[in-house]
Amino acid sequence: MTAIITKEAWAEARRAAMDAIPQMVQDEGLPAVLLPYQARVVNLLDGTAMERVLFVEKSRRIGLTWGLAAYAALRAGRQKAAGGMDVMYISYSREMTREFIDACAMWARAFDSAASEVEETLFDQDDDDKAINAFRIKFASGFEIMALSSAPRGLRGKQGVVIIDEAAFVDSLAELLKAALAFLMWGGQVVVCSTHDGAENPFNQAVQDILAERSKYAHVRIDFDQALREGLYQRICLVTGKDWTAEGEAEWRQSIIDFYGDGADEELFCIPSLSSGAWLPAPLIEARMTVDTPVLRLELPADYLYRDRLAQLSLMAPFIEELETQLAALDLGPRFSFGFDFARYVDLTAGSLMAIEQRLKRREVLAYELRNVPGDEQKLICKTVLNHVRPRLIGAAFDATGMGWTVAEDMGRIFGLRPEPTGAGIVMAIKFSEEWYRLQMPPLKAAFEDDSIALIKDADHLSDLRAVKLVRGIPRVPALREGETNKKRHGDHAIAVALAHYASRLPWSEYAYRAVSPETAGQGRSPMFAAEGDGLLRAPLGARLKGSL
Repeated sequence: MTAIITKEAWAEARRAAMDAIPQMVQDEGLPAVLLPYQARVVNLLDGTAMERVLFVEKSRRIGLTWGLAAYAALRAGRQKAAGGMDVMYISYSREMTREFIDACAMWARAFDSAASEVEETLFDQDDDDKAINAFRIKFASGFEIMALSSAPRGLRGKQGVVIIDEAAFVDSLAELLKAALAFLMWGGQVVVCSTHDGAENPFNQAVQDILAERSKYAHVRIDFDQALREGLYQRICLVTGKDWTAEGEAEWRQSIIDFYGDGADEELFCIPSLSSGAWLPAPLIEARMTVDTPVLRLELPADYLYRDRLAQLSLMAPFIEELETQLAALDLGPRFSFGFDFARYVDLTAGSLMAIEQRLKRREVLAYELRNVPGDEQKLICKTVLNHVRPRLIGAAFDATGMGWTVAEDMGRIFGLRPEPTGAGIVMAIKFSEEWYRLQMPPLKAAFEDDSIALIKDADHLSDLRAVKLVRGIPRVPALREGETNKKRHGDHAIAVALAHYASRLPWSEYAYRAVSPETAGQGRSPMFAAEGDGLLRAPLGARLKGSL
């Protein structure tokens, strides 16, 4: 059904679905009718979680609005004692508001709710001479669903659930959110869902704030492939009477991607369009470089492995001495995290040790770079650093791509390999992916913006952090290297800092054992017991009494 990409075909498919769904709901129940990702969103709003604010970044035309219409009909159709309330839907176009209200009417019939026919209405604002056009369905419960324009004034004086659809395309999203979030005071909910419209769009900035943990709102991401894996094309085949085949789905998927062309990443795969420039501005990075500790650097000659053991030790000795000197000067009061980006020939190995201060500021207290250093020597250096802070070390994240896995694995043998972020162990082996960068880089940027990170002053490290760019909307280091031939930098220290910051946010628990010494064995006992002796094999109380009572 390649015609799905046209407005007419989609409209026809939706009409067919609306005719068939009410009987399906009666026969199978709502969970069987909704696709898994649609049901997940509804459950977040109406299940045990009952999220008050939910942001959804999504692919275009996956039917999420249709699923939200089911929730709207359920919520407005209930009595107040059962949690019923008004539902207001807002989008940027009249066509979308009409489509949503029609879907709500269909769901009301499916749920067998007593509801009025869809009506178009105008209502006035007390302090505004402009009337707002809206579509409305009234329920016997006393509540209603109203589909409004995107003007923020449309929410004045109202309470209930607010659904802002295609939020990246509405006018004045910040003002609209300000008006919508006021609904939370009286137990309302706010749902904000959209495809992306650029990395600098307020919708994407709000999503990044959630990923950076500056906002405590709930977040869901549904891209085109996820929707397909969870049955989107199979549902389309069911509605249109077409037999599903894997080959047919693959062909249809490619036709949709080809249709969107260069915009497919943004329209289908939840990747905001590219932004120019560095991810972190140089003045912001320099403002966070407040630590005066020198960076330790070691470069070994190309024939290092061919030299005798004594010559190798002499080449390593100055660096190890400097390392031990810096470690000895550390205050071991704070907790620590460590990040390690492995390289062997072309790039630099970078290590970053961060102290987590009482006010949760991450302060880089040790940084080193290694060039042309064999694996065993790299492991020795890592072990020296981690052993020194071991009593206060809460996490260490290691680059585990390629040969880096061997270092992560051997450090895991010593300090405990953590299989997953919520598991036990100190060493977390990271196999970099777009998903990792997408989720873990926003908290690092937030640390720079919120002045909750302090780094060692170093011009090369400034260059490394400036090397992080938005690649397909995700912050990461591009493939291009900078610097002299065979001594090029590749944002190596930026990755070590990202790993150390990630390790500092891993969940951890503290435990310890302290033996009772002979000097303290009697402390805490009453004088009567202390008088009998302090040994573990002291005589029982009264053993020295003679005669009879």
